[in-house]
Amino acid sequence: MIEQLFKEILAKYTNNESEVTLLWNSIVNHYTSAPRHYHTIQHLDHLISELLPVQPQIKDWDILVLAIVYHDVIYNVLKHNNEEESAMYAQKELAAILHTEQLEQLSRFIMATASHSKSIDTDINYFTDADLSILGAGSDNYLLYTEQIRKEYRCYPDAVYKRGRLKVVAHFLQMDQIYKTRYFADKYEQQARINLMQEFERLAGKAYIA
Repeated sequence: MIEQLFKEILAKYTNNESEVTLLWNSIVNHYTSAPRHYHTIQHLDHLISELLPVQPQIKDWDILVLAIVYHDVIYNVLKHNNEEESAMYAQKELAAILHTEQLEQLSRFIMATASHSKSIDTDINYFTDADLSILGAGSDNYLLYTEQIRKEYRCYPDAVYKRGRLKVVAHFLQMDQIYKTRYFADKYEQQARINLMQEFERLAGKAYIA
């Protein structure tokens, strides 16, 4: 799904099909070269499926799709600047195809996934909400997600990983509202809080108390 959308969108801006194919092959190499378990091409397809129902509300669908493609293209669990590196990579790859304003908007989308904070740009809010949609998945799918994330961070011993993951879980639980858009809040907010509280209990060995 994401491959077809990517190529269709870039075809609006360039007639060089071979260049577009090379761009896509490079994306696939990045998402498959490292031992990823959650941040894969399938994750990108999932984001598209989450956002298709609200496509009519999206002002710039092209940039949104490109942001999905590139937002995790650089992913190294030992570093804390993956979003910045991904944004820079996207700008470099698409510099000859997109206008400066489009490249800047693409970077803003990608950088928004560093904090998932509410934006004045509703497109960004839909994008980051979709990126967090896994938090509101059914309990079995959420458990699979947590197992996949642990595999990606397997270089860390359990004690170190649990401390870091507990901070992430607590961060979301302390938010007044995890999802910024009404659509995603209505769909996932309640289940996301149940999943996060259950994960907190598994990691900490005690119930979460706000």
